[in-house]
This record gives sequence, C-alpha cells and structure tokens, in this order.
Amino acid sequence: MPLKKKVKYIFVTGGVVSSLGKGITASSIGLLLKLRGYSVTIQKFDPYINVDPGTMNPFQHGEVYVTDDGAETDLDLGHYERFLDVDMSRANNTTTGQVYNEVITKERRGDYLGATVQVIPHITDEIKKRMKLLGESGKYDIIITEIGGTVGDIESLPFIEAIRQIMLEIGRKNALSIHVTLVPYIKSAGEMKTKPTQHAVKNLLELGIQPNILICRSEEKLSKEIREKIALFTNVKTEAVISAYDCSTIYEVPIVLYEQKLDEFVLDRLKLPELHIKLDDWQNFVNTIKNPIGKVKIAVAGKYVENKDSYKSIVEAFVHAGAENSVKVEADFISSENIEDKGAEHLLKGYDGLLIPGGFGERGIEGKIQAIKYARENKIPFFGICLGLQCAVIEFARNVCGIKKANSQEFEKNAWNVIHIMPEQLKVTNKGATMRLGAYPCILKKNSKSYDAYRKQKISERHRHRFEVNNKFREVIEKYGMVMSGTSPDENLVEMIELSDHPWFVGCQFHPELKSRATKAHPLFREFVKAAFQYSEGKNQN
Repeated sequence: MPLKKKVKYIFVTGGVVSSLGKGITASSIGLLLKLRGYSVTIQKFDPYINVDPGTMNPFQHGEVYVTDDGAETDLDLGHYERFLDVDMSRANNTTTGQVYNEVITKERRGDYLGATVQVIPHITDEIKKRMKLLGESGKYDIIITEIGGTVGDIESLPFIEAIRQIMLEIGRKNALSIHVTLVPYIKSAGEMKTKPTQHAVKNLLELGIQPNILICRSEEKLSKEIREKIALFTNVKTEAVISAYDCSTIYEVPIVLYEQKLDEFVLDRLKLPELHIKLDDWQNFVNTIKNPIGKVKIAVAGKYVENKDSYKSIVEAFVHAGAENSVKVEADFISSENIEDKGAEHLLKGYDGLLIPGGFGERGIEGKIQAIKYARENKIPFFGICLGLQCAVIEFARNVCGIKKANSQEFEKNAWNVIHIMPEQLKVTNKGATMRLGAYPCILKKNSKSYDAYRKQKISERHRHRFEVNNKFREVIEKYGMVMSGTSPDENLVEMIELSDHPWFVGCQFHPELKSRATKAHPLFREFVKAAFQYSEGKNQN
C-alpha cells in the first residue's frame, strides 16, 4: 500500500547512555503538536528479542503496560497515553522478537520463493512495514517513532537502517530525526562537556542519518555558548539544539520544550501550518503539582519495590489524583516481606492510606494480608488492585467470615480457595500473552463508593490476571458485609469489592492506573487520595 503523502514522520533516537528520557521527549513533542490541533500517535520499537515484555522480570524491565486490545507492551506507552490522552494499541509497540518471528514464519511458508533471507532487505522491510502501518490508517497527521536502546548498540542497527531508508523514500519534507543525548557536568572540571553529544551524533552520521534536532539532557540549562558549540560540531542549527534540563516533574518538560520553540521548529521543518496552541490547561496542571495545598502519605506494599518502574503507572496516577485534590502524594514503597518480619503496625503506622498493587507469586503474600487487616481494623483508607483485591478477599474470609484456611489457588490448593483460577485458564501452558488481557466491561452497583466515583453504572477497564473470586464463597462473604460492588455484565466475575462500614475500602480486579491521564485523574485514584487526605486532616484535628 502506498504511503499517504500527508502523513509526517518524526523519529526519536538516543545516544551516549540509556534512560535519558526518550519516552518523555516523544510524549512531550506529541502533546505540543496535539495541542496545536494535529492528530498524533506515538510508537515504540524495542530492540530486545523477547516477543513482548509480558514474561520479563519487572526488576529488569519495569512495568508491563497493557492496552485496551490486550497487548503487553513497554511502559513508555503509558507515558504516551498519559500525555496525549489517546489510547494506544498493539500496533504502537514492536520488538525485534516480533519482527524476526514474522520473517521466519514467512520463510517457512515459502513466501520468499527460496531467496536467501537477510537482515537487509527482509528484516528492514518488515520493520518499515510496521513503522508505516499507523500512518496508512488515515487517522493521523503525524507519527512519532521512538527507538529503544542507544544508537551504536548492535541490537538497534536494523531499526536505524529502516529509518534511514524511510527518510530517503518519503523525502525531507515528510520526516525528521530527533536525537536525545547527554551533556554531563563534570564537577572536578566545573563545566559541562559536549564531547559525548558530539560522539553520539557521529555514531548516527556513520549510520547514514543526520539529526535535525538535538534534545540535550543536562542537570542545568545549557548556555547559548554551549548550544552554539554543539550546533557547530554536529551540523545542527543552533535553534534546533534544545536544552532539556532537569525539572521537578516530568509534566513540566513540554513547557520547557515549548519555551524553546521546539514545536515551531518541527512544524516549519515538516512544512505544516503553525496552528494556535492551547497550553493553559496543561500549565495549570503543572502549577497545581508544584504548588499543592496539602500532602498525604500512602504506603504501597508490594513485591517489586526495589524498582519503582515496576509500578510506574501507579506512581503517575498518584500525581494526577494529587493534582485534582490539590495535594502532594508521598508514596512510600514497602516490601510486603518486611511487613511479614516486622509487623504491619510497626511499618504502616503514620500513613494516611494503603495500596496493594497487582503482582504474581506467593512471596510476601502474608505481609500484604497483614497490612490489609491493619487498614481494615483501623479504618485507614485502602485500595486493592488485582492481586490487592484477591488479598483483601482472603483477609476478610479468614478474619471476618471465620474461614481460617482461606487462600488463593495460586498459593495453596485446598477446599477453601476463595480465589481460584479462571476456568478458561486451566489448559493454558504458554506464559506469554495468555492471561485475561485488555479491556472488559463492568457493571457497578448503585449506591456504592465505586458508583459514586465513576458517576456511571457501566465502565470499561483493563485487566491482566489468571485468578478470580471463587463464586462458591460469594454468598457467605457478602453475608458478613463485603459488597460485590462491580461485576461482569453476566455477573459471573467479581470486578470490584468494598466495605460499606469503612471510610474507604475498595478493591478492583482490573488495573485502573493504566487509564489515568495527566489532566484527567482516574476516578478511583482521585477518590482514594481524597479519602486519604480526609483521614489525614481528621488525625491532625485529634
């Protein structure tokens, strides 16, 4: 299918070191262009050979971000959605594993008619096809493509070559290259060093791509002299050398880029009209984050607390909810294993709320259950997500309903599994992309905290789980006071639980953090933070 000429492409690469913030850069540029009236989407190409991050260790890769259509994707897609308030899909994330799997499948099928299958053109052609896919949909004016890793890595070479070919094919007016680099400050020398950026651009040039824009990451704002020096040695216009200095919040980055007229340069370079930008709402959002009127302390008791990226969407959902409540949320990540060792009261005393996030495996489970018991008995606002809901049901069954051996089938198979495996999961053997994934509808019970939060009865939320509340125990659990406030439309699956005699005790089987947006906090996080702030205010008055 021929490429639609009206579609413009922006390619974002990184140099020097990883974790420079390519995802935030791509999201910020996308936001500025969207606020000017353009239809924008962002896609991520990851060089690793895994088919997707679904089976990767959270300590290594961080959070698995699930889209509405059930794709397990890179956490950067979360940034894209949060900034742009636009849903992504499986088409927005591609890995080397997916590319090679498709090419090998075609070769086995005989699609290449006996030709020798090579990186160029077969692998690069498959990459190019995927890079152009969203552009061919007719939905977008601009496609931003972020390449994971660092230019110069062996893994990323086919992606860089594909970019070079596309830019050549569609012409300078329809594509541009943005390179994110590092300008470090050497304390002993008392100055910023431009050499790493020069070498990063040299690496890109050797691969046939002249960057049009440099996003220079640094601790402090770059001086005009340094920007001019970088421009001279990299063959980039001075106005296209952008100082991306450290900000107090990632949501300030679009404003920093806007003040340096990055979006104007992009539009001029792509020969697009400079439409009026509407930045007021975003500016107000950032100002609220930076100038809260209060604060709350919330404990997050989880398994992967050593790597905060494992709970990236939860962290950001707290920022959004805090902004809507004009408070700063101080989220402390506590190992649930430490709760097992030291006790819930010892570690949770002084917090205004408790959140138990999703996760898998038995390690730290009893610590989570102890924490929930402490929050329930002491009327501390509680929010359970996925496994958090399941732990809340186990705790309630044991300590309120009197089912002392209540447990999950995931941890111990017995006659008192108040949580059991979903029937359709019984015959599943493969690990990757086999859970209940993506968006599913939920019907909320009126006159519940959940209904009050959403202000509507039918909702749709994203899931990632194999286990569910065992319907055999629903009647007795409800008899003792736990409200099944949300169910699947056929009422077969418990989606939400709550306690009516508690200030705010809510659990959900889905992952609401995945649908929280920068200027549109998720209703459950908004109300949880509100309840925590009210609890905090009540403590201070007593």
